[in-house]
Amino acid sequence: MLDKIDRKLLSLLQQDCTLSLQALADAVNLTTTPCWKRLKKLEDDKVLIGKVALLDAEKLGLGLTAFVLIKTQHHSSDWYNQLVTVVTEMPEVLGVWRMAGEYDYLMQVQVADMKRYDDFYKRLVSRVPGLSDVTSSFAMEQIKYTTALPID
Repeated sequence: MLDKIDRKLLSLLQQDCTLSLQALADAVNLTTTPCWKRLKKLEDDKVLIGKVALLDAEKLGLGLTAFVLIKTQHHSSDWYNQLVTVVTEMPEVLGVWRMAGEYDYLMQVQVADMKRYDDFYKRLVSRVPGLSDVTSSFAMEQIKYTTALPID
């Protein structure tokens, strides 16, 4: 179970993962050794699973965000494993969720433009047989985006 100090450390890291061990320790009123031990335990327990830099997609020429809804009639483990393999190998796919409801899967895809999305779509449907419906929606404006979980 996470205590108040663990939650504070995780909150600080979500805001800026480049903070030094000393800065983190100071922020939670610990010395560096117990702070490091807490961070190591959070990593060992797979609560803290990575530290990354967030990039601006627009500035990198990847300004088109697509949300792709997929329906399939195939629900075998072999088909599922093939889908997982294909989408894992496609760098344009930022996230995939298996859904409850009308659609079976939801993907977030980031590409440069509509031409690149069309290329992505063609590769997807040629590599994953049995997609009965692929519906895409395109983001016009990003109003809120965060990777920070509400852990407070």
